[in-house]
Amino acid sequence: MRVVITGGGTGGHTSAGLAVAAALKRRGIECAWIGSRTGIEARRVPEAGLPYYAIPTGKLRRYWDWQNFPDVLLRAPAGLVRARRLLRELKPNLLFATGGFVALPAVLAARSSRIPIVVHEQTAVPGLANRIAGRAAKRIAVTFPQSGTEFPPDKVVVTGNPLRPELAGGSREAGLSRLGLDPALPVVYVTGGAQGSHWINRIVGAILRPLLDIAQVIHQCGDTPRTDDRPWLEEQTRHLPQKARARYQLFAYVGSELRDVYAVASLVVGRAGAGTVNECCQLGLPALYVPLPGTRGDEQTANARLVEAIGGAVLFPQVVLTPERLLECLQGLLADPPRLKAMGERARSLAVPDAADRLVALLLEVASP
Repeated sequence: MRVVITGGGTGGHTSAGLAVAAALKRRGIECAWIGSRTGIEARRVPEAGLPYYAIPTGKLRRYWDWQNFPDVLLRAPAGLVRARRLLRELKPNLLFATGGFVALPAVLAARSSRIPIVVHEQTAVPGLANRIAGRAAKRIAVTFPQSGTEFPPDKVVVTGNPLRPELAGGSREAGLSRLGLDPALPVVYVTGGAQGSHWINRIVGAILRPLLDIAQVIHQCGDTPRTDDRPWLEEQTRHLPQKARARYQLFAYVGSELRDVYAVASLVVGRAGAGTVNECCQLGLPALYVPLPGTRGDEQTANARLVEAIGGAVLFPQVVLTPERLLECLQGLLADPPRLKAMGERARSLAVPDAADRLVALLLEVASP
């Protein structure tokens, strides 16, 4: 049996596919991945040892952008042609689509080739690509029951969102040793997702001195040249006292060490994309979420509200978050370890620990003749 996975563009789309690929591999089922040439999946999938096939991809932006013309008129059709050729070569029993516009050419190619399709939606508010792909799918797996309302009810199966296997089994002791951290001080992990967050980077940078008086900070900032956040943050640290500098660690990207970073984190500060929210819930980590504004359906706010509603997180809309308010909130949370512990336990109650196995069972069911 062979399954082709398609999707990407964000960490959430990519992580779900990688988790399912690992579960399929444990059962001896072959996997390959169709993705974009430049998305996050183009780096992470080959790193995981999966055969990876890049195709031209286009994106339909629901606002004026001249790139819509080459994307829709040239890249998307070219991607469809390439995806059809790949599926003829790979001959999969099933296509598993995790979302993002990179998945659509493969979905359309699979539909025309009569290959069964399963779509997985990670967020509380389905994106446009998955809403389109869902029309061609035999089954649509959703993370939260609420997200099933956008799809035909007879196709929807609640499976949860799987955790990448490499994030399980993190060690606090290994993290403390690896990162040279003081076990007596709380650790705040700041992340803006794979690309970093300009807003979060700048607002955290503005409160580094008082924050480092009470905590250690591991800061994943991305490395986007147009914002210059990384050199700006490095400049801020030069003005800190030596003791404070020792408590601050800056990374453009956190790779294999992420599981140990999570293991030592007392609190996570970040966006509320599907990947970050799922990882915090699966690992029982309290979080302060600053959802990315402007997305269709405000999906990140919807993700964060699900966790906030059960007491597993604090939500701050970006428009009202100032350095002073962020510092005040962090000071209050870090001064109350029992509250942080309770938040983590409540967040974990939203997770589905066997989500990967549920998804594999669904794929096998759909692929069976």
